[in-house]
Amino acid sequence: MPAQAVLVEPVEPYEPVPEGDAPKAPSHGQFADMWRRFRRNRLAMLGLAVVVILIALALLQPFISPYDPYDQNLVNSLQSPGAEHWFGTDVLGRDLFSGMLYGLQLALLVGLCTMLGSMLLGVTLGALAGYRGRFADGLIMRTTDIFLAFPFLVGAILVVRTFGSGVTQVIIALVILGWPTAARLMRGQMLALREAEYVEAARSIGASDSRIVVRHILPNAIQPVFIYSFTSIGVAVVAMASLAYLGVGVPPDTPEWGRLINQGIEQVRVDGKDFLWIFPSAAICLTTLAFAFVADGLRDALDPKLR
Repeated sequence: MPAQAVLVEPVEPYEPVPEGDAPKAPSHGQFADMWRRFRRNRLAMLGLAVVVILIALALLQPFISPYDPYDQNLVNSLQSPGAEHWFGTDVLGRDLFSGMLYGLQLALLVGLCTMLGSMLLGVTLGALAGYRGRFADGLIMRTTDIFLAFPFLVGAILVVRTFGSGVTQVIIALVILGWPTAARLMRGQMLALREAEYVEAARSIGASDSRIVVRHILPNAIQPVFIYSFTSIGVAVVAMASLAYLGVGVPPDTPEWGRLINQGIEQVRVDGKDFLWIFPSAAICLTTLAFAFVADGLRDALDPKLR
């Protein structure tokens, strides 16, 4: 039986409809590639492991803390690290390891809340400035210039003094001072993408501005802000510790890392107990570096061209 000829019709080039013209969200394969690139960064994986351990310790603090961080026992005052008190005790006989765990819980809580608040505010205002332009852009950017020009720590002290001491007040202060960086990052992305072809196509079919921003631009503009968000957690941890070290922010009896460092340094001058400030200082450095390593790893994984 003679073979029949098979006619192959030429394939027309794919012309996507305007609504689907925007770049798609990363697929499962793209996420797998990102994760593969992230895993190749040893420092990023180390940072991720440390972050996971820190979060686990903070969540388990009520169960694994050997003592109440507020309990005082003057009989055990200034004990060196040992089997009974792993990190020693302070001048009031409080267990330093228990205080460190409570301080970790506070640090991560403040860092996470500050990151979420400043990212939400910064992304919203940055998107408005970049997409609307003109008056909105000028007003928002001049406001960010004022905030960025003002010394961060001085501004935080003024805000905390205005609203009073407490963890909530510290978070409010850090959010107020932390949003301008996220706003500038988002504005830059919006300016680069608002004239893209897929955005013009969406406009041509009558899509509203809010739909264009949320569905077409924001998913493609959020990457640098997402990376910065991890760094901002470490910044918030250092800022909170700095405020506590200076005697503002949390109440004086709160076992917060900055407060522990302050009390430890004062006691070193009397008794030479260096462990009182070394352990909380190391905790701040470890936490900040861990989130910074994760941020660097995400940057390289999401955009290998930046490596």
